[in-house]
Amino acid sequence: MVRFTWEHIHLRSPDPAATAAWYEDKLGAEVVRTPQADGTMRIDLNLAGQKIFIAQAQPGKAAAPPAAPYLGLEHLGLTVTDIDAAVAELKAKGVRFSMEPTEIRPGVRIAFLTAPENVSIELIQRG
Repeated sequence: MVRFTWEHIHLRSPDPAATAAWYEDKLGAEVVRTPQADGTMRIDLNLAGQKIFIAQAQPGKAAAPPAAPYLGLEHLGLTVTDIDAAVAELKAKGVRFSMEPTEIRPGVRIAFLTAPENVSIELIQRG
């Protein structure tokens, strides 16, 4: 069987620089800017070892994000060791949460935050 490994996640944004700044400020992502041959700047992120590409969404050529719940990719998940501290830190930075920390089964707590372009991110603490 073919073995697959993660390469990247691709986001579209009307303002890639602002989106990258949000991920850098709120989640500690590393922003990687690469000059392109056409004079533009490619903006990528390294978030917890995962590459995220952010592409410019052209006005009028991109659909609005869907309202949850919907079919398809629903959210990204990030592991934290202390969900209460993580939520408190992010709230202090102005991050909006769609679900407060909740124990979904013994030893597993989750919370959901909303990133730019209505991207849903789950924080999960196990153990």
